[in-house]
Amino acid sequence: MKTLKIGNVRIPNPIFLSPMVEVTDLPYRLICRKAGAGMAYIEMLYVNAILHTNKKTQNLMKTSKEDRPSGIQITGNTPEEFKKVIPHLKPYDIVDINCGCPSIRIVGSQAGSFLLKTPKKIESMIRILKDAGLTTTAKIRLGFNKNNVLKVSKLIEKAGADALTIHARLAVHRNHIPAEWSWIKKVKDNLGIPVIGNGDIVNGESAAKMLDIADGAMIARAALGDPTIFSRVAYYLKTRKEKEFDFKENIRYFNRYLQLAKKYDVIDLNRIKYLGTNFIKSIQGAASLRQQFMGLKTFNEIQDFSKSLEEKEV
Repeated sequence: MKTLKIGNVRIPNPIFLSPMVEVTDLPYRLICRKAGAGMAYIEMLYVNAILHTNKKTQNLMKTSKEDRPSGIQITGNTPEEFKKVIPHLKPYDIVDINCGCPSIRIVGSQAGSFLLKTPKKIESMIRILKDAGLTTTAKIRLGFNKNNVLKVSKLIEKAGADALTIHARLAVHRNHIPAEWSWIKKVKDNLGIPVIGNGDIVNGESAAKMLDIADGAMIARAALGDPTIFSRVAYYLKTRKEKEFDFKENIRYFNRYLQLAKKYDVIDLNRIKYLGTNFIKSIQGAASLRQQFMGLKTFNEIQDFSKSLEEKEV
């Protein structure tokens, strides 16, 4: 696979793991990189949470030498906040501004996808980070409740952003609405910076089709509980054949996730249970196994149960 350059940062391949809240902590990023993801970001953090940091935020901001190139995704509602947070962003290779999160809590704070209503504010935020010498990207949607993606994209490039990711839905659209990839191509045709496409990339074929119209392909939901999607995409790009999902290979990645959570002292049982239930699929009796898994009380119980799944007949 080809490499991709964002600013002065070289990405080893153009398949990205999307930043996802409650998912992309350091251990999850590392297992996805091991499976073949070229780039992975710390999940979206609100700037104020970074400025008034607590143990949870500190854990989420952890990185390692294997987590390179490193990336962090942030959001906020004022340029002034972005000026204050700059010292906390210096350790990361790429800083991504989230202008696409549709959650009620984030939109209610006038951050995330709410920023699409005020493109000039996005422009100011990018300029602040670029003036501080940070490699800066943005992730947007087609618009908030109406499509203004070309206008916003051009402003983002004008502000000096090093790349742009587009989730090809409006913020008011849910995932059952098909992503409108034609707009990704229109933006790519109008911009000179790298464009990464996101939305409905679920296998090798869809990733290949995205790479036909964009510089990179970002995988979100399909990578939840399935880091092996990255190796399957790589296989497809090489052979043009889809590789079958392998439950045991995938559950080995979850066991590795648990080892890394312990190594980096980021054990969060609620997160582990959420992730684990997403790994327990495509196997006979999956619903019953998920129920058993949710009833486990300790980290050691989870480790033992997960190891036993490697031996289970599929």
